[in-house]
Amino acid sequence: MDFLTLFLVYLCFVLVVAALLCLCSGRKESFLARSVNRASQVLSLVIPTQLQRVTHRATHRLFHTRSCLFVVLHIALQAAVFGEYTWEVFGYCWELQFHLLLLLLPYLLLAGNMGCFLLCSRANPGVITKSNHASLVKVYPYDGVMFRRGTVCPTCAVEKPARSKHCSACGTCVHRFDHHCVWLNNCVGASNAGWFLLYLLSLTATATALAALTLAFLARVVLLSGLVHTTYLDAQGQEHPVEIPFLVQHLFLAFPRIVFMLGFVILLTLVLGGYSAFSLYLAFTNQTTNEWCKSRRFGLSHHLSSQPPDRQLVYRNIYSKGIWRNLKEIFRPPTALERKKK
Repeated sequence: MDFLTLFLVYLCFVLVVAALLCLCSGRKESFLARSVNRASQVLSLVIPTQLQRVTHRATHRLFHTRSCLFVVLHIALQAAVFGEYTWEVFGYCWELQFHLLLLLLPYLLLAGNMGCFLLCSRANPGVITKSNHASLVKVYPYDGVMFRRGTVCPTCAVEKPARSKHCSACGTCVHRFDHHCVWLNNCVGASNAGWFLLYLLSLTATATALAALTLAFLARVVLLSGLVHTTYLDAQGQEHPVEIPFLVQHLFLAFPRIVFMLGFVILLTLVLGGYSAFSLYLAFTNQTTNEWCKSRRFGLSHHLSSQPPDRQLVYRNIYSKGIWRNLKEIFRPPTALERKKK
């Protein structure tokens, strides 16, 4: 069926775009960044030099400098989805006598999500300055493999505390650096990692609630219309029982905006659900995204250490203290005084 094919292409396109945007969320060495670089090398043979420069500047400005573009896009997408939900889905569900608390649940989740978004995007992620450097150096021990004592940031000209990293987009070193999030236009570090986790979980819950309510509405429409028990005639005049592709096409013709919104929020739920699971895994094991990526490279590469092959350094996570204490550290970062007492 031509319609169903086009609709599946649309869903796949949205999923790919969402996944790529998540992959390139502030990481220069991501898979997407490497793929773009390789593709640009090939296209440079046919694309004019001036156009290459403009494209390079635009890409650099989008992903490697602080910009409000993705924040505006983030808010615009939420406004579009909730506008459609309020304009059509809420009204139809109210007429079908859905419980009011269920209909208001997405708005409550949205309020919590926007609160976490503001707190995370406007918070100091843990910027390392000359005034707090001495105390931050004492918070985490150096593992001697991924973080070594005496490493100096060439930009900030200060010794890097363990678990810190210089963010090129913000131009500062961040304590317990996780990643730079373009959707927040801010880094995720020691001081706002807890708010980021709550923001991510609340965003996933919001998308899930919208998808569930919209699916429940469309299912109720199908059941009330009796389409499941009917038949239709194909182009050759043969009678066939109604199947899922026919129902999807019928619903799209009747509620085109609702079906497109449903496809978007379902894919968003899948992407955010996977990312939330990954973020929870990092929180349970007391790792950051930066540390997890570096540990993969330590496991795959044999050229990261100057030691002889028989004395290769092996990375081991020395910061994990058990699931409960790891979670507690996310929401209440340790200080140098606490470590001294221990």
